[in-house]
Amino acid sequence: MLLMLSIILLPACQPQSEPNTLQKILNQGVLKVGTRYGQTTYYIGAEGPQGFEYELAAGFADYLGVQLEIFPYYNLDELFPKIQSRNLDIVAAGLAITPERAEHFRFGPAYQQISQKLVFKQGQPWPKTIEELNGNIKVVAGSSHAEMLQFEQNEYPELQWQETNDADEAELLEQVLDGELDYTIADSNILSVIRRRHPELSIAFTLGEEQQVAWLLSPDVDDSLIAAMIDYFGQMQQSGELTALEDKYYGHVQQFNYVDTRLFIKAVEDVLPKYRDWFIEYSDDLDWRLLAAMSYQESHWNKRARSATGVRGLMMLTLATARDLGIKSRLDPKQSIQGGAKYVQQLISRIPERIKEPDRTWFALAAYNLGWGHVEDARILTEKQGGSPDLWVDVKQRLPLLRQKKYYKTTKYGYARGNEATAYVANIRRYYDTLKWLEDQRLAEELKQQQEAQMNASPATEQTPADTTELNGDAQQQAADSTS
Repeated sequence: MLLMLSIILLPACQPQSEPNTLQKILNQGVLKVGTRYGQTTYYIGAEGPQGFEYELAAGFADYLGVQLEIFPYYNLDELFPKIQSRNLDIVAAGLAITPERAEHFRFGPAYQQISQKLVFKQGQPWPKTIEELNGNIKVVAGSSHAEMLQFEQNEYPELQWQETNDADEAELLEQVLDGELDYTIADSNILSVIRRRHPELSIAFTLGEEQQVAWLLSPDVDDSLIAAMIDYFGQMQQSGELTALEDKYYGHVQQFNYVDTRLFIKAVEDVLPKYRDWFIEYSDDLDWRLLAAMSYQESHWNKRARSATGVRGLMMLTLATARDLGIKSRLDPKQSIQGGAKYVQQLISRIPERIKEPDRTWFALAAYNLGWGHVEDARILTEKQGGSPDLWVDVKQRLPLLRQKKYYKTTKYGYARGNEATAYVANIRRYYDTLKWLEDQRLAEELKQQQEAQMNASPATEQTPADTTELNGDAQQQAADSTS
């Protein structure tokens, strides 16, 4: 902190000198940040701008006490010249630190580690090494993936690939799924998110070693802005906010099970339509898709499901809980959904107001599985061990300790299978993410069909460009509204 302050304040003691980079930003009151469109970087959701990189950048602007201006781009080749010409202050786009980039830019402190994965479609021949590749490879132009292939070409001169500015990483993965492309390369964090939607994406092998991710700056920027970044990320790390943010976007998707994901997607198609309206009807303030994901985790949408402990039905209610909620039959799907929704909302209302979303919801889910008393025990244990009792990312690390005698003998409610509650919440989050995407796809298809039906119903009416724009705008807005 003292070093940063000295960097910032030194020019203030010398009126003749030019203000440093940080002072210019503070004087202007604006932080200009370039990024890429993408689910993990920046996109417009139902509640406004979202994305891991966006939230990090917004936090840095708040730390500096200035306004944030986001400039999203589709291509890296458009983004890099903007930072070189100093039209942007930083680039926050999930970029890996590579030797090539380090020659032309400066980087802030690293805040993430990723690896590059060569991806192919399951069912196709599985290459174990670069020498076994037999097909076309395409990557994003100007990406770290292109740099990696150039590096590998030194050892494998026969290696060939294509680079494109017409598709992003996610679109190239979809081309692999559609059979238009044999291989592409994806960063491990992005791939872990997308495989929840497309389980047929398989990892052939890892290229190179792990890489650090950091914000990118102009090559001639001074140390003042970097010093502020170091302090900001240091505070984020110390407070646990950085870990919590990583958990929000990536923490629940690190474990991947192909069979489980395929079964869930099939159940969404075949079983969920029977119960969708009831999930919507009784969700109230909850996202109905979260309630549906909970039900799948509980019973796999089997209305007659029963556990060894006696819980039953779609929402696996205990007999005592069902009675308290006024549920007469736990095997009746409608009543079970109604009761489960009411119960989880009661749990959310018991959580201290200072705990913010999405942590409030994750705590409520854990309590649904384990009981609020055991969750409170884990929160107290977390605080004793120096963690934050209000952050799910900290508490979920202590929940498994409730199985160990040296810990549970000191708690109010004693022994509990806390590891199961941790897995329970993670599974629901994965199902929830997948279901949101599937429902958005279904909505988009329905809107498309409605538009086609409208145009076919009045063939004599010529549709103006303005009419088309309005229809497309309505479709985009409804798709955005369905995303949380």
